[in-house]
Amino acid sequence: MLKHTTLYLLSAIFLMAACKPKGAGDAVNSDAASKVYVAPGQYDEFYGFVSGGFSGQLSVYGFPSGRLLKVLPVFSQNPETGYGYSEETLPMLNTSHGFVPYDDLHHVQVSQTNGEMDGRWVFVNGNNTPRVARLDLKTFKTVEILELPHSAGNHSSPFLTENTEYVVAGTRFSVPDDGVEYPIHTYKDNFKGTISFIGVDKEKGDMNIAFQLEVPALNFDLSHSGKGPSSGWFFFSTYNTEKAYTLLEVNASQRDKDFIMAVNWKKAEEMIKAGKGKKKPAKYAHNKWDEHKHSATSEIKNEVLVLTPDQLKEVCYFIPCPKSPHGTDVDPSGEFIVGSGKLAALLPVFAFSKIKKAIENKDFDGEYDGFNVLKYESVLHGEVEKPGLGPLHTEFDDKGNAYTSFFVSSEIVKWNVKSLEILDRVPTYYSIGHLTVPGGDTKKPYGKYVVAYNKITKDRYLPTGPELTQSAQLYDISGDKMQLLLDFPTIGEPHYSQIIPASIIKDNSLKFYKIEENQHPYVAKGEDQTKITREGNKVHVYMTLIRSHLTPDNIEGIRVGDEVYFHVTNLEQDWDLPHGFAIKGANTAELLIMPGETQTLKWTPKQTGITPFYCSDFCSALHQEMSGYIRVSPAGSNTPLRYGTGEKAPGPQN
Repeated sequence: MLKHTTLYLLSAIFLMAACKPKGAGDAVNSDAASKVYVAPGQYDEFYGFVSGGFSGQLSVYGFPSGRLLKVLPVFSQNPETGYGYSEETLPMLNTSHGFVPYDDLHHVQVSQTNGEMDGRWVFVNGNNTPRVARLDLKTFKTVEILELPHSAGNHSSPFLTENTEYVVAGTRFSVPDDGVEYPIHTYKDNFKGTISFIGVDKEKGDMNIAFQLEVPALNFDLSHSGKGPSSGWFFFSTYNTEKAYTLLEVNASQRDKDFIMAVNWKKAEEMIKAGKGKKKPAKYAHNKWDEHKHSATSEIKNEVLVLTPDQLKEVCYFIPCPKSPHGTDVDPSGEFIVGSGKLAALLPVFAFSKIKKAIENKDFDGEYDGFNVLKYESVLHGEVEKPGLGPLHTEFDDKGNAYTSFFVSSEIVKWNVKSLEILDRVPTYYSIGHLTVPGGDTKKPYGKYVVAYNKITKDRYLPTGPELTQSAQLYDISGDKMQLLLDFPTIGEPHYSQIIPASIIKDNSLKFYKIEENQHPYVAKGEDQTKITREGNKVHVYMTLIRSHLTPDNIEGIRVGDEVYFHVTNLEQDWDLPHGFAIKGANTAELLIMPGETQTLKWTPKQTGITPFYCSDFCSALHQEMSGYIRVSPAGSNTPLRYGTGEKAPGPQN
């Protein structure tokens, strides 16, 4: 086994060296710059929502320019905006393990209607502490985070059904039920896999775990929903059919084939409606943002509905696939399912019509853990021969073609879905991971471009110490041959993305929050509503910001050890006029408050003296003047609580 692996790797290294370009001129044609140029004052044609990997954030790019537009905090604290630091956003990062201000964000899915991206929400996964988040594409904010029980390593999510009825998530690491302790070597007997079906409210987008499937103890990877003829089905790639629990690089690569698990979710839904689910205890957090109160809440839930293996005989079927598959991708027609075995030198393409027929005829090749295994030859449409080394992920254009990333041979290969003929191949010059075609995993691909998201970057950017920048590459696929147009840096690890026409989103973007609709419990909707109240050692400051002053901007009577809550309302009612708020020595972060919004910064003074505060986001010609002072007196002092701005500031006249 190890001998074969060594030969495989030596072949891969030779191929990688052979395709490395001699210089930039070998890679980019002279007209590339004009194809990515977006003139001043013009918009990009597409939004790209790119995962930030281990940064726990989601970034937004414009395509074709490759310009970074915004970084959206999801699972990680962000000192730029105060997300995960402000009192309102702290609950968003609550879990059954407590406050977890980090995660590994890998996959991105834009909500769909009739199998097409509708631009309402974008869903992302937290791999480390299993979570799924929903971001609202009107506000570009994280508005909901749902923890997944009975799961470990939520890499295999968040994948959507055609009308966003469900977000579907598989566990990367099979584990025993939460809290149950077994010796690790009893993996085969006591560990379990879980698939979560998260229901999504079709109007509000609110998520709830509808049910879970208890399945064999495999490692689950990428998945995609069926469409058209395969509507009502889901297809998960799986690996570690050996059920190894140590040295997986060897022990989970023994068999020639692993599986794609085909799930008839419509059938599972029928069983749930018929009352066949079993309630199981499970502790998990559900965190939601209230757009009117500008605040989050966190609720701990205690049970989920589960379908057990004995109920899933007609729900789940296994399709043999070359070993260690990473991606399972469904073409726009819904007829063809592509498997990508990382250690295979071919790409199998399965036909749903044959899968359906094989199930009807009981054309099985035995069982695996009590689940029927379909015969490989009976469900196979065909194999793409010698496409490259290390296939990972496939997406599709609007002309019947597929594009597959090859990690080991560092290339993108274009091939025809029906004929299986290889049409073109281009080097990526990096070790590519995922790739994305605009709309490339939906019923309606837009084609035009493919973007490569790369794992390893060598020799293409100025050095920045031991780690070079993360990277992506944009290719033109509008013609018969792919053309490299642009290299551009990205944040974190750019694992995967969704690319959607800007026209679907941009006109719905919220410009400001209406101050009259602000229901925050500590809002001050005008300067006449500002005040300071004391409740023992807790002090609440109702503050407003507007160009170019804070109200109040002079505060006295704060004592060492007080818990001071600055509830800061931005009174602006115009687009792109956020204000910042920062205090010297604060142990949290600044706030970035959108027009019409209220946010809270908690501050505990630890020493006497004068402490300045100020607007930290440039807002006007007099931005520097937008500041104030706090007088901090000793604990137990009798300094009266006084505050104000201008003529109302505390002074001799008071």
